[in-house]
Amino acid sequence: MNQQEHTHGPELDDPGESRPRPRRRWWAIGVAGMTGLALTAAGTPVAVPATDRPSKPATDRPSGWELRADGRAAGQDGKNDRGEGKPGGTPVPCDPDRLIAEITQANARGGAVLDLARDCTYLLTADLDGSGLPAITTPITLNGGKNTTIERVAAADQFRILTVTAGGDLTLNHLTITGGHTDDAGGGGILVNAGGTLAANDSTVTRNLTVGNGGGIRNAGITAVTRSHVSRNTANLFGGGIESTGRLELVKSQVDDNSALFAGGVLAPGVTIRAGSISGNHGTSAVGGLFVQGGVSTVVGTRIAGNTASIVGGAAVTGSGALTLQHVTLAENTADVVGGLFVQGGGVSGSTAVVADSVIEKNVSTANIAGGVFNAGQTVARRTKITDNHALLGGGIFNTGIGTLTLDATKVVKNIAVTDGGGIFNDGTVELNTATGTIVVKNRPNNCVNVPGCSG
Repeated sequence: MNQQEHTHGPELDDPGESRPRPRRRWWAIGVAGMTGLALTAAGTPVAVPATDRPSKPATDRPSGWELRADGRAAGQDGKNDRGEGKPGGTPVPCDPDRLIAEITQANARGGAVLDLARDCTYLLTADLDGSGLPAITTPITLNGGKNTTIERVAAADQFRILTVTAGGDLTLNHLTITGGHTDDAGGGGILVNAGGTLAANDSTVTRNLTVGNGGGIRNAGITAVTRSHVSRNTANLFGGGIESTGRLELVKSQVDDNSALFAGGVLAPGVTIRAGSISGNHGTSAVGGLFVQGGVSTVVGTRIAGNTASIVGGAAVTGSGALTLQHVTLAENTADVVGGLFVQGGGVSGSTAVVADSVIEKNVSTANIAGGVFNAGQTVARRTKITDNHALLGGGIFNTGIGTLTLDATKVVKNIAVTDGGGIFNDGTVELNTATGTIVVKNRPNNCVNVPGCSG
């Protein structure tokens, strides 16, 4: 086998914010024997919009704390100074006009806590400058309860449900946001502009749609989603569940069953995720689950599973990003090219990944390379099991000519390649560190290709 034929793998260009007339660039998918060609996995050229994305803003909010509309913080148990989430604000009867009026008054007075009615759906019919409710410009808390929903009437003009502008600080407690539909700045359900803050606690953002970015939530400010569900949202461009260019934190939340052209679940230049799931999402073109583009990201105790896409099924880190996965299950993701994890390499865009105390299993590349892990950057796996993954080439791991891979106390077992490299296919640098307990065994048709210290 000519090893040089496999030096390059798929290259994920970094998508940027959509513009009315975005410039186009080719996605390059160089596979064995096709180095340098701009192809999809199916061999068909595809043009993809891409622009530069802004860097995320700094914030002094302590990590791991919920954001409150009054500028204070609640601990990780979600309790506030009113105790156990009991109503303490202005009651709003089950009348959308009254809700609009109360928000308008709260903006004028510098903020408010509004207690919405239980077992009520506030049906919105009017477009108020792109949203169904007045834009949030001050600290406002909307407390819901059992079966409290804010919904756009299906026959109404297109608009999202909520917009948070610069200076706005919105807290949602026990609410469902649904039915938003927008074709302007994105954010089918909620749009958080630069300088705005959103805290969604024990809430659901579902069945919203945008022709732009962020089917459920588009965040350019600061957003924290805690014990909440972002599900069944759709974006025609980036981030079916959530698209973020600001600071994003997900805690004990589920981002499931969303879809987009790029990143069915979450697209962000740096994100903190603790517990919860990113599952069942679909990326029509690029990444199914989590797309980290630049920045520093940490994912702890989270399940990334059952996502699908044409290029990368589970998770991807690009644009000189640094991704840490700890106590993560990356499982049963499927794509034409890379099933599980993609780490970009090369020049100024080279990225890094650290995978610790995790499991990468049962991921599938249906027609190409890297069932479990594709590495063209710098990847370290510690105390991790890579097992039962499947690909044409490199069932467990495909390491390119520019990739550096280190395995400490890691098991690469029972992976399958159709042609070669059942456990690891290597064109770059692989350090097994067998003294730490790393093993590569029981892979088919062989354990390794071109890996020092690994028997076939």
